[in-house]
This record gives sequence, structure tokens and C-alpha cells, in this order.
Amino acid sequence: MPLRLPDKLPAINILERENIFVIDETRGHSQDIRPLRLAILNLMPIKITTETDLVRLLSNTPLQIEVTFMKLKSHTSKNTPIEHMKQFYIPFDELRSKKFDGLIITGAPVEGMAFEDVNYWQEMTEIFAWARQNVTSTLYICWAAQAALYNFYGIEKYQLEKKKFGVFTQHINPAFENIPLFRGFDSTFSMPHSRHTENHREDILGVPQVSILAEAPENGPSIMMARDGREIFITGHMEYNPDTLDTEYRRDLEKRDDVEMPKNYYIDDNPDKGPLVTWRAHANLFYHNWINYYIYQRTPYDIDKITYDMNY
Repeated sequence: MPLRLPDKLPAINILERENIFVIDETRGHSQDIRPLRLAILNLMPIKITTETDLVRLLSNTPLQIEVTFMKLKSHTSKNTPIEHMKQFYIPFDELRSKKFDGLIITGAPVEGMAFEDVNYWQEMTEIFAWARQNVTSTLYICWAAQAALYNFYGIEKYQLEKKKFGVFTQHINPAFENIPLFRGFDSTFSMPHSRHTENHREDILGVPQVSILAEAPENGPSIMMARDGREIFITGHMEYNPDTLDTEYRRDLEKRDDVEMPKNYYIDDNPDKGPLVTWRAHANLFYHNWINYYIYQRTPYDIDKITYDMNY
């Protein structure tokens, strides 16, 4: 089954060239089926790149998914054309009365700031609370994972001495290796990371509602879960395209001369040889499992019946 995207979204042409089956809203409405409704709050500066990375992974499922891009009223993107934002993004205020089967909230380039100092923090807390009652399962990525862990459970983030940058081998906690989220996984898998802050393992272990599903010595906890999968937190970027870390590395090299090369990323650690891609298979499997087992198998057919206890 295809992924349903807004008419004329740039990602459609990109993904069609990759032979990924997508349809626009006009065609999708002609099909007699109740698609899963998934919202994406994209906080990344280069919106079109992140859109394409995420919908590429969401397309790897036999289910029809209708994607809605959400934006904040309290923040204006400076790196994406205003025409694109007006055409494809809907303010949260216009969506707060709706229900969604799934929600993805991305990272944001505000890691160095205290959460309360982020100019859209108040609106983010409203979205967090809304998601608990109106969304079957929410996936929080990178900064959003740290923000949600702090908002819901009081888990702090800490500044790193140097940027965590590269691809690292994650180890699945044996207690969770048989949960549906990891169905088909190997005992270890790779995940790209690119961040300046971290959560401490001991802080998470002190919160019984949150489980550490996977982690690595190099990057600490990488996948966590709460509320039986209604909240999933990822500190890395399984959605990254093969050249994303390379683009970031070369961009930073143009700005300063103390940039470290991403670890475990380039063939023979040589940027001229390009990246050794080791994470895409598990990334596709992860998103497939999340959509199937934590959304499709649990969400009601009548989407208006999605109602959950915020204090669960």
C-alpha cells in the first residue's frame, strides 16, 4: 500500500525516482479505506530534507498512511521557504481538536539551551499533553526525546565535552529483545548520532516508568520506551539518509578547523571514499514495527475514539 502525502510535496518526486510507492491526497481520497493518520512536527531547520528522510521510512509498510505536517505558532522557520510552510504545514492550533494514530516529533537545533529558555517551550508542553490524550503512539527523536523525557519524567540533559558524532553499534537490552519493536532485529544494530547533549543512564534507571531498550558504550541510552509503547524516545537518527553526516561534516569544516570526522562512518575512515551505510535495514524494520505493532494493531478503527488517560 502507498504512503499518502500532500499534493505537490517535493518528497513525492524524490521518492518516486527511488521506486517508492507514494500517492497524493487527490488519488488517496478515491480509495475506500481508512488510512492511518500520522502527524509530523518537524523542528529541523532544513524541513524538506527531514520530510523526505522520514516519509522514505514510513513508506516501508503495507498500510496506507496519511501524513500531516504540523508547525508551531510560536516559531517561524528561517531556513525553509515561507511558501513551502504555508502550503504543506498546518499550525498546531488547527490540529489540537483532531486525533492521530501516530505522531513523530523531530530534533531541533536548540540543544545548548535550557528547555524553558526555548522560545516555543510553552507550545511544546501543550503538544506533549495533547499527544497523551489524542495520539496512539508518539515517536520522539533526538532533542524531542530529551525534551519529552524532561517534561514527563524530570530527566535532565547534560552538555557533552565534544559532539557525539558518528555511527555507533547499539546493543538491545536482553530483557526487551523479544518485544514487537525489535521483531526481526539482530542483537546489535547501527544508529547515527549527531548531538551535543546526553541523558545519563543512572537518571533514567531512577524512573521506573521509562525502560532502556537499547544502548551503547559510546553514546549511552539510544532507545527508551514508556507507557507500553505509547511513548518511544530515540536519541539518535535512524532516519538519516546515507549522506547526511557527510553533509554536516563538510558544512562544519567550512566554518572552523577543529571539526572531528564522524566515527565509524566513512569507508576506511576516508571521506573521499564515501559513507559505509550500516543502519538503513534496521531503520526500515524499526519504523515498520512501530507502525504495525504500536499503531495499527492498537489504534481504534473509529479514530474519534482515541482517548487515553494522561496519568497512565
